[in-house]
Amino acid sequence: MARTGRPATRQVGAVQRAIAILNELAAARTELGTNEIARRTGINVSTISRILATLAGGGLVDHVASTGRYRIGVGIVRLASAVDLDIRSLARPHLEELTRRLGETATLSVPGEHEAATLDFVQSPHTVRSVAEVGRTSAAHATAVGKVLLAHGGTLPGGRLKAYTERTIVDRAALEAGLAAIRDRGWAQAVGEREEA
Repeated sequence: MARTGRPATRQVGAVQRAIAILNELAAARTELGTNEIARRTGINVSTISRILATLAGGGLVDHVASTGRYRIGVGIVRLASAVDLDIRSLARPHLEELTRRLGETATLSVPGEHEAATLDFVQSPHTVRSVAEVGRTSAAHATAVGKVLLAHGGTLPGGRLKAYTERTIVDRAALEAGLAAIRDRGWAQAVGEREEA
């Protein structure tokens, strides 16, 4: 605070530029390259590269090595959790409504590097239901939430994909065809692909 007891009115240009970059990544809801961010913000590419490196170092953006692009990072959730605005409280009524309408377990997950982590869930009313647990990670190629993550910019680890069950899709071409279908229809399913149904 300034000596007057009021907040300062002068702003820091570098911070303004970082905010503009974060806002563009958030609005895009997908990965963006430095040139695309430059077109959207009017900030020069070399400045964007340095700011992105700094934001990535702090976990606020993720650099996607396979594409060379950037996306919002999980560190944003860490910062948001410090605000008196709990994402789980905001999402809970929507999870409950989804479970009521669909009769299936609904989960709130956040993306990681190669998987998603469950923040909250509402369990299905059925006797036989999927297992959900806060903090559990979702195998990207073998769970519905993992496939949604992959369909919208997530990446798979290198090497052979693990077959959790006989139904797990381990052929990358077949998986990519399934991801294209998920992008078209807007939802994913995985039946007996991580655990036997």
